[in-house]
Amino acid sequence: MSVPAPATFLDAEGIRRVLAAFQGALVTNQQALNNLNVYPVPDGDTGTNMMLTMTSVADAARVLPATASMAEVCQTVSHSALMGARGNSGVILSQILRGLCIAIRDAEEVSPVGLAMALTAASTAAYGAVMKPIEGTILTVARCAAEGATEASKRPEASLQTVVDAAHEKATAGLAQTPDLLPVLKAAGVVDSGGSGYLLLVDALRFVVDGRVVPVMAVGAAANDTGSALPGLATTSPARRATDATVSHSGNGTGTIKDVSELRYEVMYLLEAEDARISSFKDAWAAIGDSIVVVGGDGLWNCHIHTDAIGPAVEAGIGVGRPRNIRVTDLLDEVHELQEERWVREATGDAIVDEPPHVREPVETALVAVASGDGLRRLFWSLGVQQVVTGGQSMNPSTQQLLDAVEACPAPNVVLLPNNKNIIPVAEQVAALTTKSVRVIPTKGVAEGLAASMQYDPSGSVDANAADMRVAAASVFSGEVTRAVRNSSCDVGPIAAGDWLGIGRDDGIVAVTPSLVEAVSGLLASLLIPSHEILTIIEGEGSSAADTRVITEWMADQHPDVAVEVHHGGQPLYPYLFGAE
Repeated sequence: MSVPAPATFLDAEGIRRVLAAFQGALVTNQQALNNLNVYPVPDGDTGTNMMLTMTSVADAARVLPATASMAEVCQTVSHSALMGARGNSGVILSQILRGLCIAIRDAEEVSPVGLAMALTAASTAAYGAVMKPIEGTILTVARCAAEGATEASKRPEASLQTVVDAAHEKATAGLAQTPDLLPVLKAAGVVDSGGSGYLLLVDALRFVVDGRVVPVMAVGAAANDTGSALPGLATTSPARRATDATVSHSGNGTGTIKDVSELRYEVMYLLEAEDARISSFKDAWAAIGDSIVVVGGDGLWNCHIHTDAIGPAVEAGIGVGRPRNIRVTDLLDEVHELQEERWVREATGDAIVDEPPHVREPVETALVAVASGDGLRRLFWSLGVQQVVTGGQSMNPSTQQLLDAVEACPAPNVVLLPNNKNIIPVAEQVAALTTKSVRVIPTKGVAEGLAASMQYDPSGSVDANAADMRVAAASVFSGEVTRAVRNSSCDVGPIAAGDWLGIGRDDGIVAVTPSLVEAVSGLLASLLIPSHEILTIIEGEGSSAADTRVITEWMADQHPDVAVEVHHGGQPLYPYLFGAE
């Protein structure tokens, strides 16, 4: 059987085949890439984020008509990459694809020189996406690929095959060099995960140009075209790699070395804002975090940051435009199995959460909140709360427990957030039992408590804080989903034990169904009104990534103008809590 001759150019259909091959390679090698992920902060898994980003692109390109032009394909790829980017690596990948598409969108056929120019544009776009580019990452590998392609394209015998081969050879060498550029990689005995993912893009190009099979990477190390580990790199267990890793977070202005767990949250959203206002937005973000990537243009931007300040990160976007599709990820929660130091330790069968340092710093007014679930505790602490009392539905804290928390605060004044209607009467007893000035905000749910905490000012007076928090809490429409423990009935109809119940704060039970997701959609259909702009979703025990994705997709379809913010709360009994503002 004869071997087909290598392609001499890439047309629109060829580009679509490259995208499909790249997406397939990321699916196949997802876990191998995840196992390499140690830098800069384990914000989810690099392989998963790149795969999900590329799946959005491939799915969008796949539904285009067969007659779609290069310009139509490139426009679709650029938009779907921007909209579907996941995590730091996904945002950078989206910009790589955007740069590549800008370079080829006006050509019906991509020549060897055109491909070299496209890879160069992709590299330039990737560097431009990052506020403080770091070598030894995907940026290095993308640059090396572009350099190899450019050198080959200048030769008289240049062909698409020789250009792609040169790009692959130089990218592979650049990937092997990444441990020498980043000590964290050398200590872990691995090459860069994002760079390994980029090399698969060049592999996809080779597959389309001359039919060479895209390799399957060796788990634990990056792979070359035979699937064997790159030389000189020892495999290391994920737990060992994570605990050895330390990185420099220069983006926060301190220039100090920090442990990977110090910046706790990854915040991502799409931002509708005038291009001229993005510079000031980046400056605002530079003051509160690092790993900042802001990509896009023409009024729509995909924004990514690692920070401890969730509220200010979102407010910076509100200050220049309209953020939507907000996603917040607790970085420590994502890598809790790989971390040796955690806020949560097990003692006598109960999870005990160690206090963060700020709870001991004297302030004018302190904040106490009631919550259950490790994720919720960390969320409240990230918003400045000094004391978090374990409690909620079916486990109401006593007056003494609330009093002890108030007395433990390093402040003469305290605001108390009960976050449950059954706890409000107990909380209101505390003021008479202490010499401190105590104000109780009658928050009936966690979503109201989080909204109130966003207004907290530790240097402000207790009455000013209480006034602002009452307004914030009252503006939230909250609801929850839980499971019936016995047969019953309500205005919606009969309830069987095991049914899922959608419960609104003010409307009671509004949905009864055997399906968790259907209970959620029924609740949200009742909860949301046209004036709402943000929906906060708090995942608890019994939630799943698959269900959360269905819920966010339902929101995108039914309420596209409402920004969705997802937090991991870890609360028992309630897989999902909701707050609409």
